[in-house]
Amino acid sequence: MSSPSASLAVWASSWLAGVSAPDDVIDAMAEWAPMHLVVAADEATAASASLAWPSPRADGIAALLTLVRATSGRAPGGARQPGNPGIELLLPSPGSAQNLTPGTAFSRAALVTGQAVLVGAPGADGIGLVPAVEGPDVMRWTVHTVRVPDHFVRDFSLGEAEYAMRDAVRGAAEALGTMSALPTRTPNGDPRTRIAAELESLARHRYPIDTPERALRVLESADRVSAILSVAQHDSPTEAPTAAAEAARENLIRPLWSAVRAARLSAVARSIEEGAPRA
Repeated sequence: MSSPSASLAVWASSWLAGVSAPDDVIDAMAEWAPMHLVVAADEATAASASLAWPSPRADGIAALLTLVRATSGRAPGGARQPGNPGIELLLPSPGSAQNLTPGTAFSRAALVTGQAVLVGAPGADGIGLVPAVEGPDVMRWTVHTVRVPDHFVRDFSLGEAEYAMRDAVRGAAEALGTMSALPTRTPNGDPRTRIAAELESLARHRYPIDTPERALRVLESADRVSAILSVAQHDSPTEAPTAAAEAARENLIRPLWSAVRAARLSAVARSIEEGAPRA
């Protein structure tokens, strides 16, 4: 699992589908931090959702689940309307902020963190949840009142994401090879060992048992590409690369990161859609 928002989206959806218990969700989220704080983004949200403001409370994931259930309009195990999964993962980045309303506090916060969860029916008022690390053992969730988009824009279907990840694995390996070919020396150790460590960190975070097998394949491929790119991008040469080499690195890596984000969004969306029973 690549982010707290992705974990919350898939586990809360599995709970709403009646597959996972609340304790399953709490245990999965505890892998990110043992303590979760919840706070409203503003006074109006605090009043409407009965949340703390301006200081957070240690309400934990159980409070977020209560809020998700109320906003999605579904009881655990209850059916949803077709086309309304009720939960959507966002992984925005500069230049790729689809499904965010420009100029809102929620959009700005989501862009800063690079992740968020939207809850609610399309075209209606809902909530946006943005996580932030408060310390080594504490995560804060800020709750925003948002207008959920009428339609969600996705770059890939699941089939396209699977194909894109096959290409991205090759591209990421090329990026790592390019970095290794630079006339520099790196003190960071064997890249293969560092990639394995990155993958081990991502693998700590479990997926619900109802996650579709094809979505899991895409997510695992995205994790592998992400691990390779992280090692390539954060390589610290003892000799500074030239401006041309740095530009070449960025041009090679940027579209691969975009493909990883799009693949993760597609796989999580499919997991949510397939897992929720329909009316």
